[in-house]
Amino acid sequence: MQEDFEYRWKQLETMLAERFGKTPNMEAILFLIGVQELGNYSKKKFTKEQKQDLMHIAMCTLLSQSGYFEFAGVDKDGWPHFAEKHPVPKMELTEQEHFIKEHVLTYFEY
Repeated sequence: MQEDFEYRWKQLETMLAERFGKTPNMEAILFLIGVQELGNYSKKKFTKEQKQDLMHIAMCTLLSQSGYFEFAGVDKDGWPHFAEKHPVPKMELTEQEHFIKEHVLTYFEY
């Protein structure tokens, strides 16, 4: 099971590296998911706060797969918002990293 997880994660990293020219870290992956979920946004540069918001959108999107959040709509600027349905369980750092990676793999269908 762990070997399958590692294989799928390496496949995803390879795909992203081929697409963007380098292997992204988790922050970059969350940023990419956030931008994808924001949709057609013409702004090419984001402020530091907007980048944090995009990573938050990504986390909410990922955790909505497991029912922790649900999409609540978009604001007047087109930014998605989510409502927490259940608190995310407390986890050790390595368990949390694996949990997030599993959700990322599901998002990208790896």
